[in-house]
Amino acid sequence: MERIEVITSVQRRRRYSGQEKAQFVAMTMQPGSSVSSIARQYGISPSLLFKWKRLMQDGGVTAVEANDQVVSVSDYNALLKKVKQLEQMLGRKTVEAEILKDALEIAQTKKVHIAHALITTRRYPTQQIAQTLGVSRSNLYRRMKQPEPVSRLRYCKADDMVLLPIIREICDQLPSNGYRRVTAHLNRRLKQHVMKLARVNPKRIYQIMKQNQLLIMRAEPLKNDRTHDGRVEVFVSNSRWCSDGFEIKCWNGEKVRAIFSLDCCDREVMSYLATTTGISSDMVCDVLVQSMEKRFGAVSYLPHPIEWLTDNGSCYIAKSTRQFAHALGFRICTTPIRSPQSNGMGEAFVKTFKRDYVYLNDMPDAATVLNALPVWIEDYNCNHPHSGLKMKSPREFLSLKLAS
Repeated sequence: MERIEVITSVQRRRRYSGQEKAQFVAMTMQPGSSVSSIARQYGISPSLLFKWKRLMQDGGVTAVEANDQVVSVSDYNALLKKVKQLEQMLGRKTVEAEILKDALEIAQTKKVHIAHALITTRRYPTQQIAQTLGVSRSNLYRRMKQPEPVSRLRYCKADDMVLLPIIREICDQLPSNGYRRVTAHLNRRLKQHVMKLARVNPKRIYQIMKQNQLLIMRAEPLKNDRTHDGRVEVFVSNSRWCSDGFEIKCWNGEKVRAIFSLDCCDREVMSYLATTTGISSDMVCDVLVQSMEKRFGAVSYLPHPIEWLTDNGSCYIAKSTRQFAHALGFRICTTPIRSPQSNGMGEAFVKTFKRDYVYLNDMPDAATVLNALPVWIEDYNCNHPHSGLKMKSPREFLSLKLAS
């Protein structure tokens, strides 16, 4: 007799009990039966019947009734243990949060003082306070046994009043210089005038400038997504020269474009050219010749190979420029794409030159800027302190190097 199933409701998905699912799975395990044939015989999806069979093999009737996987007793106990550990961690974190909340209400001071104040309340263990705030527990115990040391008196020296007018004068003349360059200019003046103080420490100048509101704001470094682990600086002069170009916009809208060559050891600007038009290949070739004659005299080619480090500007990578540089004995080096740090010394000079000279002087038109460029370049070579040269100017560094 054939079985006929009558559907009396509008429900689209049929429901099967656990016993029915077990019966269907048992039929598939009989000799000569398969999942496809049993599914086709009873109007069940083969994938659904296969899922019931797999659950039956893993977890028995309970897994089939729940229509989900059943974990073993060992896995269940491991999960209970993990939950207990998480509850303990949550309890510790709750206590740490309360400690930090109370610490913020006390004062904005050093963490050691905050930890000591929390210990005196006797609400939390000393070890947990030390771990939460990241302070030494032995330091806290010492503070509990010994009284607070007397705070150091405010910095003051008798000779500061003699140095302050000179410092103010230097800051008025060079408002973009920080305390280290101000110290270099001050020591240079003390040496020239043979004063009682032969040399002062940069930290002392920092304290004087800080008390008199003469410090400049610290510049935030620019972030770059590309790392640069190379080294542009060299330790021997005339082994690597770098070059770059920059633009100066005048107040009347005119633009002055300049190109320069710089030694990567002593930082001296050996040659430069400026124009109101674009920088061409011929200008780069002229800078190469002038730099070579500046360092080696009237020669036709270099006495030894020198690296010529530039970016990928059209005037540098032009075929005529590269052929001329190779003929003089240069080894051409160009920076990778989107890596200005690879020519960092040239980029740093452009930043320093604009900050300390261009932006601090009048630029009404291109003629004024072109007349001022020789003075600015000469002052940079002779007087501008450089942090990479132990606060010496390029010419001072070269003279000391020759003397030694």
